[in-house]
Amino acid sequence: MIAVLGAKGQLGSAFVRALGDSCLPMSRADLDLTYVEAIEPWVRSVRPDLVINCAAYTAVDAAETDVETARMVNAIAVGALAETAARHDAGLVTFSTDYVFDGDKETGYVESDEANPLSVYGRTKLEGEQRAMAAHPDVLVVRTSWLLSSTHRNFLTTMLCKLAEGEVTVVTDQRGRPTFVDDLVHGTLDAVNAGATGILHLANQGVTTWYGLAVEIASLAGYDPDSVKPISSADLDRPARRPANSVLDSDRLEELRVPPLPHHRVGLPDAVRELMTRRLTHPPG
Repeated sequence: MIAVLGAKGQLGSAFVRALGDSCLPMSRADLDLTYVEAIEPWVRSVRPDLVINCAAYTAVDAAETDVETARMVNAIAVGALAETAARHDAGLVTFSTDYVFDGDKETGYVESDEANPLSVYGRTKLEGEQRAMAAHPDVLVVRTSWLLSSTHRNFLTTMLCKLAEGEVTVVTDQRGRPTFVDDLVHGTLDAVNAGATGILHLANQGVTTWYGLAVEIASLAGYDPDSVKPISSADLDRPARRPANSVLDSDRLEELRVPPLPHHRVGLPDAVRELMTRRLTHPPG
């Protein structure tokens, strides 16, 4: 039996859809990772064969001041989960982020590159990786980036809402790989079936900036691409620093015989169409 933590979130719900009756969905109401003492009795009671941990503190800017909660969920709880899963012979998959890197590299980052996070969020996710790998010999840590879907709030849904109201300002100097959660789910399950352990980078093909992605979204949705206005990260002045380059490449997919994820442009038109149709069918207000 496969237990999916964070089952109501963007990534967790995608695993639940893909796995169907073969998984046990666990929401925060079922297992709150801020209470690490609940992990041991839960694993002992449920006895899962595999735990897929999609629960995370992902509010990047809020983490700069809410350090304790971010570290509890992203680091301490992940380590406790790994230790408990190992003790009960359960496999573990947990997810990390491109924000563990500082963005100074000219080319894409591979699994062996040194991490150097710029933000509290990135540091807590890196600590979670380290704790998990120290506690569980067979853990799979999947680093991914810029998650998109048509089911939950994300950059895609935010852009469509703002474009419907007029112009939108988007940063031009951060580049990475937008990744659809359904593609990430299939890639992760392929990696699990291939026996992958350790760190693995999984992200859609296709490198762009947030600005470039917003222009793609505007064009697909029928808005004027010129309604997307560029701005620098320095001018935006957000609390948490983001890496200028967080492109995730992989040195491991070929050896594992795991197919690379498709280009983000494969899934983007259908996602935009679905969201626009939903907006027309159920207009806001």
